Amino acid sequence: MSIYTRYGDQGYTRLVGGGRAKKNAPRVHAYGSIDTLNSHAGVAVSQLSKDDPVRGELLQVQQWIFDCGGDFATPDEKRPYKMEAEMVQWLEEKIDEYWSKTPELQQFILPGGVPAAATLHVCRCVAREAERNAVALLELEEAVNPEALKFLNRLSDYFFALARWVNLQAEEPDVCYQNSAPVFKGKKKPRS
Repeated sequence: MSIYTRYGDQGYTRLVGGGRAKKNAPRVHAYGSIDTLNSHAGVAVSQLSKDDPVRGELLQVQQWIFDCGGDFATPDEKRPYKMEAEMVQWLEEKIDEYWSKTPELQQFILPGGVPAAATLHVCRCVAREAERNAVALLELEEAVNPEALKFLNRLSDYFFALARWVNLQAEEPDVCYQNSAPVFKGKKKPRS
């Protein structure tokens, strides 16, 4: 099998189930941004030591991100969707766990810290972009797995909480945004 098909030479790509779409179609933007997110998550994995439990956890999350992209590449549920409510619940449990172990926030923080944490902050931003692309697809009344959309929404919070946890483990303190007014005001964790 050749890696190139020449199918894209005319500006089209194939969808799951045999359909096709222009490469700039909203559905392609949605699953393309999810693919970009997965690549950034792979960079974060590469910055963690092989014995770090977060590394194994992120590898599992990458599997789910791939499933999520596959669901968005599948119009009209031409095959059963892969994203399920249990994956969203798992993310919520991890968010709660990491958030409870990091110092309480009163202000916005600057993304950064050790390389893995800085990359996780990039993942947070790319997850938000993927979510925006998914919502654009939804607004066109195209078929979207609702669990995949929820997963994207929780994923950005997960990456934020995990970035803070990775920095804490490296004894790298959060850097507050200097012009931030108090934003979390006693909230245990930010929710999207």
